[in-house]
Amino acid sequence: MRVALFVPCFIDSFFPEVGVATLELLERLGCEVVYPFDQTCCGQPMGNSGCEADARAAEALFVRNFADYDYVVSPSGSCVHHVRDHLTAVEQDSTTHKVRASTYELVEFLHDILQVRQFPWAEFPHKVGLHNSCGTLRRLGHAKPSELNVPDWSKPLDLLRGVKGIELVMPQRPDECCGFGGTFCVTEEPVSARMGYDKVRDHSGAGAEYIVSADMSCLMHQKGCAERLGLPLKFIHIAQILNGDQGVMA
Repeated sequence: MRVALFVPCFIDSFFPEVGVATLELLERLGCEVVYPFDQTCCGQPMGNSGCEADARAAEALFVRNFADYDYVVSPSGSCVHHVRDHLTAVEQDSTTHKVRASTYELVEFLHDILQVRQFPWAEFPHKVGLHNSCGTLRRLGHAKPSELNVPDWSKPLDLLRGVKGIELVMPQRPDECCGFGGTFCVTEEPVSARMGYDKVRDHSGAGAEYIVSADMSCLMHQKGCAERLGLPLKFIHIAQILNGDQGVMA
């Protein structure tokens, strides 16, 4: 299976270890992974800010970079959400439709496409709380939102249960927004910070040592909130746990 790795710009700049863990994990699972070196931003920040037309050049480059691959996989739910649902500034031809439909967030790719459940090389003997970002929860279908009266499911938890030694703990409000919300945390900083404080207190009260997520942007926001509150929480991307890493966000 030929897979193109899409590493979002903020992960490339601030958390390159997440990109490395994603690459290594996919290769462990038998994928032929290619990294197109011309890739840049997918256009999400401009789209989120209401400047959709200004994202056209970034979106067109994204389509050109990833047009020739079976799958495009990224360790960022919010970026995949943009590509899948909002990559609309660029011309909507057959190539664009193919790229949008073949772009997957890492968890859904592992769970739905590769259908892997066990990670025998991975061990993580810690109490872990899962954070589902709003986009991955409600647009990518990572887990059951609390407002739906349907049976529970959680793709990230299905994967994490295949890691030796891990103890999963549940906050009281597992699908509550952490307050990051892209540019929301800039334009509504006090509200965003209060939401983040509530989120990390909820995880801490459940006994979590680590908070894990498929979105480093949410974890970056929560890390700052935890530090301001003096909470001894640690933060790690799900790719790092599944790959057997012990690395923690600095």
